[in-house]
Amino acid sequence: MIAVGMDLGTQRVKAVVLKDDAVAARAQAFSGFNPTEAAEQAVTEALKVANLQIKDVANFVATGAAMESAPYTKSTVSMMGADAKAAVYLIPGARTVIDVGAEEARAVKCDERGVMLDFVVNERCAAGAGTFIEAMARALEIKAEEMGILSLKAERASPINASCVIFGESDVVSLIHRQEPKAEIARAIYDAMADRISSMIHRLGINQEVELVGGVAKDAGFIASLNRKLCINVLVPDYPDFAGAVGAALIAQSRVEKTK
Repeated sequence: MIAVGMDLGTQRVKAVVLKDDAVAARAQAFSGFNPTEAAEQAVTEALKVANLQIKDVANFVATGAAMESAPYTKSTVSMMGADAKAAVYLIPGARTVIDVGAEEARAVKCDERGVMLDFVVNERCAAGAGTFIEAMARALEIKAEEMGILSLKAERASPINASCVIFGESDVVSLIHRQEPKAEIARAIYDAMADRISSMIHRLGINQEVELVGGVAKDAGFIASLNRKLCINVLVPDYPDFAGAVGAALIAQSRVEKTK
């Protein structure tokens, strides 16, 4: 069976082609002002890599902020449901998954079948998400992708306000004026984010196999800070930014099987 999952995020659209329970291809495109067009582009590219066509697909399911704009189907699933399904598929022992994207962070608890049991979402001013890193990198006058490696060079961190991007940026500017080393400021930024995320996890109840997905899961600085806050080593699967699309594809497959 061929199933396709789409994750229509605020910055990027991801598509995953699932063939007989295995990921056959994945692709992504910038969301821009037309997420429908971006999704079509991502799906076309992924199917091309898998040497398949639209007519070969048994079912499409979409998730993400713009999921209602998804082409090919009106079938959708919440990001929490997609995260739960993908978590167990990617790391079978995982029962808690953290998804940190551009605009939002969420934590989901699931059972061994990948069924969501509970969740917590952080939507407050994007201070616990990727947008916060981008804003702080601009304040430090460095590239966002340089932040993680820079933070790993620091041995200490100064506290900053992570309740809001604006307040956080003001604190960073103050630290810059005090001529604090950029590495220590970068670590402070990640520690502040990790503090917010860890509080979400503790509300759900922590276990030893916590999985981290989303675009920020590729950031070594954030992973290091989160590990310190949680006192465990979070597990990061391959292609963590495609987890939502993987979960949507798995659900697309299961919905077809239920109708047979």
